[in-house]
Amino acid sequence: MTLMTSWVESANSADTDFPLNNLPYGVFSTNALEPRCGVAIGDQILDMAALEEAGLIELSEEPVFDVPYWNDVMELGVDAWEALRARLIELLSADAPEQASVAPHLVPMADVLLHMPMVVSEYTDFYAGKHHATNVGTMFRGAENALPPNWLHIPIGYNGRASTVVVSGTDIHRPNGQLKAPDADTPSFGPCKRLDIELEMGAIVGTSTDMGQTVSVAEADEMIFGYVLLNDWSARDIQAWEYQPLGPFQAKAFATSISPWIVTRAALEPFRTSTPEREKELLPYLQEPGPMLYNIDLSVIIEPEGGKQEVLARTNYNQMYYSAAQQLTHHASSGCAMNAGDLLGSGTISGPGKSERGSLLELSWGGKEPITLADGSTRSFIEDGDNMILTGHAQGEGFRIGFGACEGRILPAKRFP
Repeated sequence: MTLMTSWVESANSADTDFPLNNLPYGVFSTNALEPRCGVAIGDQILDMAALEEAGLIELSEEPVFDVPYWNDVMELGVDAWEALRARLIELLSADAPEQASVAPHLVPMADVLLHMPMVVSEYTDFYAGKHHATNVGTMFRGAENALPPNWLHIPIGYNGRASTVVVSGTDIHRPNGQLKAPDADTPSFGPCKRLDIELEMGAIVGTSTDMGQTVSVAEADEMIFGYVLLNDWSARDIQAWEYQPLGPFQAKAFATSISPWIVTRAALEPFRTSTPEREKELLPYLQEPGPMLYNIDLSVIIEPEGGKQEVLARTNYNQMYYSAAQQLTHHASSGCAMNAGDLLGSGTISGPGKSERGSLLELSWGGKEPITLADGSTRSFIEDGDNMILTGHAQGEGFRIGFGACEGRILPAKRFP
């Protein structure tokens, strides 16, 4: 697919994240406008509430865009999603006859504040990147036992906290928790010393299922409303003490950051790609009917306090072992009800090379190989003041489908009462 041209000139640049091919969904506000739904196009945001009020778009008998979330649109279902995208392309294409009517409803992106694009119903995080799981397993269990016996058969996951999912740009306080040094008899309580990021993609479930209902991988794929970048902040030392036998808890619950724009499945369709070769055949209910992953280039960037941005790692979403559709299918396979607005974290995305590792735990190999930055300082884990940035885009012919940045700066731990 090539670039679709728009009368919004900034959308025709090869460098913009938001060409007409993309049209991602977010929530914005200005000094004059309360938070409401918007669509990114070039360096502008289309005010969907104003467009709806003007009668230029109608998805339902009741307004759905005058609220600070996209959940109402999700609930309308796949046919409405397709109709919305088709109408937006019609209104914003280079030869659009309604250009004069639409133009007054564009807001410069430089003048807005971005908010969470949806209400997160529930949040589940997976552990579905093979290179990451192998690296972590090798560090703690040795190469021969790197992957648990179930890993090649099942998308491993855990239930996270929707309450602390935040939009990019939100500062994150270093978490407090129980810590236990290897040579200590008892644990202590205090700020995390091994704070980390996890480079992930987040899939947003757009349609609900009833308790007891199951879905195929193909059906699950159609249920996905769109994707965001996701940073599942991790307190490695808190996790090391608490995770046995039930897995992550407070080490993950303190914060999860997402990028502000929901990139739709339709926008990513030209970039589908197959999952890697499998060592063991999956059970029938998890087998793919076709390509389920996407070719999305991803980067991890650090910006030390007062310093310059520096790329720490580059990888690609096509390195995942299980797709979001497979994760959703497995999630519902027990009869677990899924809700519109559920967020599924992919698990850390790492590639086979050292420069492709999606966490500092891997990049510094558990702290044994500190990373030297351009200013001469070193990092094994995140320091207070560091701004951690995730970026991603799918590269087309003369255009790119981007997500906007997913970033968060680490502040010192709050004093515990």
